[in-house]
Amino acid sequence: MVTATRSAERATEAETEPGRRGERWRGTATVVLLRVAVIAVAGVLWQVLSGPVLPEYAVSKPTDVVDALWTFLQSAQGWTDIRTTSIEILAGFGIGVALGTVAGLVLGSFRLAGQVLEPLIAAINGIPKIALAPLFLLFFGIGIWSKIAIAVTGVAFVVFYNIYLGLRLRERELVEVVQVMGGRRHHVLSYVTVPTLAAPFFAALKTSGPLAILGVIGAEFIASAEGVGHELFVAASNLDAPNEFAGLIVLVVMTLILNGILSWLDAYALKKLGLAGRRRGRKG
Repeated sequence: MVTATRSAERATEAETEPGRRGERWRGTATVVLLRVAVIAVAGVLWQVLSGPVLPEYAVSKPTDVVDALWTFLQSAQGWTDIRTTSIEILAGFGIGVALGTVAGLVLGSFRLAGQVLEPLIAAINGIPKIALAPLFLLFFGIGIWSKIAIAVTGVAFVVFYNIYLGLRLRERELVEVVQVMGGRRHHVLSYVTVPTLAAPFFAALKTSGPLAILGVIGAEFIASAEGVGHELFVAASNLDAPNEFAGLIVLVVMTLILNGILSWLDAYALKKLGLAGRRRGRKG
């Protein structure tokens, strides 16, 4: 009787799954269409109001911005700037994640080291990252490494605190249960530590991605020979609003691409760890 009931429930779930999938697709399509509509309405208002209401020299027009963006993307220098900024962002992000993860694991695992060094790290983290740019310029020069260093400082602290606090908040009871059952360090790591740190780690990645972009662009503003931030600085100095907005659009696209990659990596890793169902359960 129980077996028959369970089979019926499974059959009902199998029948309703396509309907649920269709509802999700329709909901996603609706959200996308609404976003496109909002962007279209904003563009039309921008085009109409620029000149009669808003000063055109300050906000330009969408048509002029599109022309400037097309010119930028057609030029070899434009792609050189995009490549330079992308390298700086990816290198700074990767190094920052590695440093923050190692520091968080070490200080989170050794309580005494955490008690000694955590206040010092908090004090250093209180320094505005862009204020360190001139110092990094003295050490690394005007090239890409000074921009990478700024990105590293923004990313490393965010990742460190998420890992560090995740380890400190790890449920001690679960660790003791694994140890009582004969589990060793690698069992504690597999069954307790990794599932506990997965969510805060990927949250840190998504948070620190824009910080890496912000640090690189800010450093390029201060001193650089190429890069998207350099082009933004030149356009702002020349009061060239179309090129300024074109550069901002490039940055928005770069941010969306990075966030999309991190979101995919988040979903993929949680699925491999068997935590995707738990996340959906919490959302539900």
